[in-house]
Amino acid sequence: MRVLDVGVGTGLMAREAAYLVGASGHVTGVDPSAGMMGCAVVPAGVKLLLGSAEAIPFGPDAADFISMGYALRHVADLSLAFREFMRVLKPGGRICVLEITSPAGRARRTLLKAYMRGVVPVVARYIARHRDVPQLMRYYWDTIEACASPSVIMGAIGDAGFVDVRRTVTLGVFSEYCARKAPRQQ
Repeated sequence: MRVLDVGVGTGLMAREAAYLVGASGHVTGVDPSAGMMGCAVVPAGVKLLLGSAEAIPFGPDAADFISMGYALRHVADLSLAFREFMRVLKPGGRICVLEITSPAGRARRTLLKAYMRGVVPVVARYIARHRDVPQLMRYYWDTIEACASPSVIMGAIGDAGFVDVRRTVTLGVFSEYCARKAPRQQ
């Protein structure tokens, strides 16, 4: 199996993919930031390439599975990104995109915002012992709040031509978007 992890970041999803596909599989991580890829911790054999969701450095029908973990909010053009996923994915292949979604309802959103912008930065500063961590954690909430709505994301996936588009939500904020590219007609 050939797995492509878009927005590889620290390498968490790529590490898990490498474990799942084993020695016979291939995992490639793509990220627009060379600095971030320099921080990625991945097993030997996982290839890292400079690229973005909107411009994946793969040919057509090259991947069996595409993952993206908590990076969708950094994509400027969702439609272009999902069309690119469609181009790179083999017929019958699947995508799985994980993202944190701002909760529905003003009270829940206000509570999560207070937690993410207030509590988490303070705790993170003591754990990480770095003065910039609180600012990073506040930025993290800002990116969650600015992320496209689930209906927009699902629409972009469907408009790109994916089938069986679905969203699963855990704890009201963790969204998992899955879909597949239809197999070629015989």
